[in-house]
Amino acid sequence: MNTLFVLLGPTAVGKTELSLKIAEMLGSPIINADSRQLYRDIPIGTAAPTAEQMQRVRHYFVGSLGLEEYYSAAVYEQQVIELLPALFSETPGVLLSGGSMLYIDAVCRGIDDIPTVNEETRTLMHQRLADEGLERLCNELRLLDPEYYRKADLRNTQRIVHALEICYQTGRPYSSFLSQQTKQRPFRIVKIGLLQPREELFSRINRRTLQMMDLGFEQEARRVYPLRHLNSLNTVGYKEMFRYISGEWSLPQTIEKIQRNTRVYAKKQMTWFQRDPDINWFRPDEEEKILDFVERNSAD
Repeated sequence: MNTLFVLLGPTAVGKTELSLKIAEMLGSPIINADSRQLYRDIPIGTAAPTAEQMQRVRHYFVGSLGLEEYYSAAVYEQQVIELLPALFSETPGVLLSGGSMLYIDAVCRGIDDIPTVNEETRTLMHQRLADEGLERLCNELRLLDPEYYRKADLRNTQRIVHALEICYQTGRPYSSFLSQQTKQRPFRIVKIGLLQPREELFSRINRRTLQMMDLGFEQEARRVYPLRHLNSLNTVGYKEMFRYISGEWSLPQTIEKIQRNTRVYAKKQMTWFQRDPDINWFRPDEEEKILDFVERNSAD
């Protein structure tokens, strides 16, 4: 039976090298499920696969978008589901790997059919965000859609703005589009999660931040600084570097903030993933055990 293997886990846990080995064993390409690695021109800050790694195994959804292009989990779901039949015709086992929770859920469970926001509404709401600030928009969401407001992450600018865009464009609460019904897929899904003691993971995050700086992350951030208003750059690493470039923070302070905010994001990822009873958990260093697990499930 065709099987989609999903390798997931928090940032910096060690998915990249393991994904290459699993893909090579399956004879499969890698479908990237990291929402920021889709964008071109920011490979250091997003820890995107290197040219050598992409030559070693074919990758999809890496560096495929310009920074100014609109994208969403719903579009990702549609494109991956449309791609999979061609990949399954080459091999019965295909690998999807990444840490973006919504993108993984979109493929595995499906995402609700939420209308696409038109350019006029999107431009208007982003202008209001710049002029009025996030707190004002949160208060507005509380009035227009109290149900979604109660469960929303009120610090997540993208989600708040998107919810308001839908409210204004459709005249309906955003929550009315969220059925949360799991879609049936014509393939089996096997999830493999990488889990590491918190202290070890945090140490890896701290080291990787320093490695990014050594690779030229500051220069990369300076190149895209004029585009800092774009949603594609509204993410950990770039947000902090932009405050350094603007003179607000020192470089040591910026590095510490990137490390801390990345650790916070990793905790959010683990909280999300640990709610999923279908994930088979392994330590990153259990490579042989993981490859054996994949092989056994490929033969089923």
